[in-house]
Amino acid sequence: MGAKAIGEASPATELRATRRAVLGIFLLNGVGLASWAAYIPSIKQKFGFSDAALGVALLAVAAGSVGALLFGGYLVARCGSRAVLLVGAVGFCVALSLLLLAPTLPLLLALLACFGACIGAMEVAANVQAFRVEERYGRPIMSTFHALFSVGGLLGAVVAGLALSRGLPSVAHMVGVALGLAALTILAAPHLLPADTADPACGSALALPTGPLLGLGLLAFCCLVAEGAMADWSAVYLRDSLGTGPGFAAAGYAAFSVAMAAGRFGGDALRARLRAVPLIRISGALAAVGLGVAVLAAQPLAALAGFACVGLGLANIVPVPFVAAGRTPGTAVGTGVAAVASAGYFGFLVGPPVIGFVAQATSLAGGLGLVALLMALLALLAQGAARADSVEHDEG
Repeated sequence: MGAKAIGEASPATELRATRRAVLGIFLLNGVGLASWAAYIPSIKQKFGFSDAALGVALLAVAAGSVGALLFGGYLVARCGSRAVLLVGAVGFCVALSLLLLAPTLPLLLALLACFGACIGAMEVAANVQAFRVEERYGRPIMSTFHALFSVGGLLGAVVAGLALSRGLPSVAHMVGVALGLAALTILAAPHLLPADTADPACGSALALPTGPLLGLGLLAFCCLVAEGAMADWSAVYLRDSLGTGPGFAAAGYAAFSVAMAAGRFGGDALRARLRAVPLIRISGALAAVGLGVAVLAAQPLAALAGFACVGLGLANIVPVPFVAAGRTPGTAVGTGVAAVASAGYFGFLVGPPVIGFVAQATSLAGGLGLVALLMALLALLAQGAARADSVEHDEG
């Protein structure tokens, strides 16, 4: 009987280890992106970029991610989410360690494109893993995975802010972060779900949000445009538009990240209590008001409070379309998740360069103001998430 009890406990223990490993990957992604975001103003100064030129440079990240996002479902089907995730994570760490060392603009753009490709591969594969883990748990836990991404963003922003404030060499900081994230990847690797249990065939090569996935893709797109704006432009806005120091500028993304993390840790309970449509409408309104306050008040502390409201508002919008996409009838899990991830992270990566172009033509406040209007549109798009309620209820 004792041997049987041990044998029965083993799958649960392995599942908990897998959950921790996937949580670690989300944390890794958040730390890396926040660390890079804190040094975007430094890159701007190093190369003498205008807002528009910085937008072009950031567009290289988006360009590199497009292929990985669009073909993410196909790659997961052929290679498995575990393999795609590990390759993406290793490449992510290598690119992160080299970004600040780029001596010329062409090399910087090449590294940014590689960085973006690794981000796209990681996002698709990590969300497939997270969906499969939630499926095995039999209860909502997706928001917790995204919460760890936000915690990573907070940690990365805080550490970067301290490094900038105390004059730590930027290259030493980024290489140290990359080595730490590589070690985390090595620890997580053995516990990720293998391909034969995680990844059924995904059908078509291109993962595009069409048919029943279109509304979910639009929701993810709008939400992650705002998240990308916070990652790439919050520090620039505080430093260049409001005249704060580099340490305070890094606090903008930290305020956004801590509020988003707090909201996501309570998101699974909200999914169990509220319907998707009112949840998204309330969340979108809060994000729109917060970003509007940050832009219109034009005061550093008000901007921090506004960025926090954006984080709290966006916290639990994205997990809903990811889960609904994975449970869309007639659509393989990899295809559904990859399609929504493609739309969402395309917005995350393309939105910031577009903001740069708008900022060059008007002002950075004007570019962020357009994002606030986009958040208000979530009220109209929220109805597309109604199917998530029935899907989750039917499988509950």
